[in-house]
Amino acid sequence: MERVINLGKYIEQGINALEENFSFLWRAIDEGISWAVDNLNDLLQGIPFVIFLLLITFLAYYARTGSKLFKKEGLKMGAGLASFVVIGFLLIYLMGYWEDAIHTTTLVLVATFIALILGIPLGILSARHKTADRIIRPILDFMQTMPAFVYLIPAIFFFSVGNTPGIIATVIFSLPPAVRLTSLGIRNVPSDVVEAGHAFGATENQILYKIQLPLAMPTILTGVNQVILLSLSMVVIASMVGARGLGSIVYQGIQQNDIAKGFESGLGIVILAIILDRITQSFAKKK
Repeated sequence: MERVINLGKYIEQGINALEENFSFLWRAIDEGISWAVDNLNDLLQGIPFVIFLLLITFLAYYARTGSKLFKKEGLKMGAGLASFVVIGFLLIYLMGYWEDAIHTTTLVLVATFIALILGIPLGILSARHKTADRIIRPILDFMQTMPAFVYLIPAIFFFSVGNTPGIIATVIFSLPPAVRLTSLGIRNVPSDVVEAGHAFGATENQILYKIQLPLAMPTILTGVNQVILLSLSMVVIASMVGARGLGSIVYQGIQQNDIAKGFESGLGIVILAIILDRITQSFAKKK
């Protein structure tokens, strides 16, 4: 069948125009993300394994126990997750993938930070303005349904290969839950509580920061949890454009048909995902 509309051609022309006219912007973004990734990775790599293990184990234990940290019932609540952290991290370390796991953690943290910096304000805007919600919602639908591999094409075009295009593609893929769940949390704040705030003379900013956001925090933290998990799910795809970490080891295993390498590095990603998921879920439940 003969093509009537060559939509891809116009998209390509638009991307070319963006690359030519805003090259300074893409260069600044690339340098900023590279700086953040390199410095955070150096910081995490500089922490001895035993200290890192103790810190994350304590964080996991505290996330589960909270105020019952030093009580007998707290020991029962937090022992399971803390034990999993110890066993999981020791397994990654003894398999020889600790440095790659730190690289993966760095990429996930940077991508999550960027996604939340963009997503939470957009979620607030969507919840408070119907017109903005009508504009943002179809864009989020597009971002969630477009195959993740497609994001890599313009990312490579703007930023070449390396960590930056992988992080940009990860941010696009993981951003929608942050926006949707922030908006949902604010919308679900009881209207009588907001009306009481207005009755006492609270301004719109006070209503937002002292009533809506605190009450919406469990839902927002659930959004943070989803952003982290979606970012981890992108590490293998991001490795195709040069991102480092466990995802690149999985990709090497696929290319070399190396079952052992692929399984071990994939298991490392699963362990990181479970640990981050349980810790963030625990904080959300406490809220």
